[in-house]
Amino acid sequence: MQLQHVNVKLILQAPEGLSLEPLIPVFHSWIENQDGDELLIDVADYSHVPAGPGVVLIGHQGNYSVDNGDDRLGVRYNRKAVLDGGNQHSLAQATRAALTACQRLQAEPRLNGKFQFNGQDIEIFINDRLIATNNDATRYAFDADFQLFSQRLFRGKEYTISYGADPRSLFTAHVKAVRPFSVSELQEALT
Repeated sequence: MQLQHVNVKLILQAPEGLSLEPLIPVFHSWIENQDGDELLIDVADYSHVPAGPGVVLIGHQGNYSVDNGDDRLGVRYNRKAVLDGGNQHSLAQATRAALTACQRLQAEPRLNGKFQFNGQDIEIFINDRLIATNNDATRYAFDADFQLFSQRLFRGKEYTISYGADPRSLFTAHVKAVRPFSVSELQEALT
C-alpha cells in the first residue's frame, strides 16, 4: 500500500510557557516571500486551544505548524496533496519539509532561538484512516518501511520505534534516536 498524507513532527526543546504568538508574523513573511516549493496561503492561530494545533501555516500541498498535540510542542508538516513515488519517497519528502521549516525557525532572529529541535524525537503520522487504520495489521504492514526509513535518517545509529495504540487516533510512529542529531545532520542523511 502507498502511504499518503504523511505528517512529520519534530519535537522541540520547549521552555515552559513558550508563546507561539511570535510565529504569526514569521509565517506571514513566508507567505509574502513564497521562497519554497509549495504554495503558502494563510495563517491560523489556534494557540488558545490546550494541547492543540498551535499556529498553522496553511499551504496548498501541505500545512506547516508549531503544534502542541498531546502536550508535545513540535514543528509539524502535514502533507495534504497526493505524492507520486513509493513509501520511502513519501516519508522522506514530509521529513525534509519538516526539517527545512524547523531550520528556518531556528535561524529566525525574531524568535530568539526559542524554537530548537530536541535532536532525538520525531513523530510520523499517517493522516489517512482508510489506508492506515491504527491497529496491529497496519503496524505489521508498514513497520519495515518505518525501520528502513529510520535506518537511513539516523545513519544506522541506534533508535527505537513505538506505535500508538489508541484506535481513535491517527496511525503514529514515535521514533527516538539514542543520541541527538542536528537538523542539518538529518537533512544531509536524506540527500
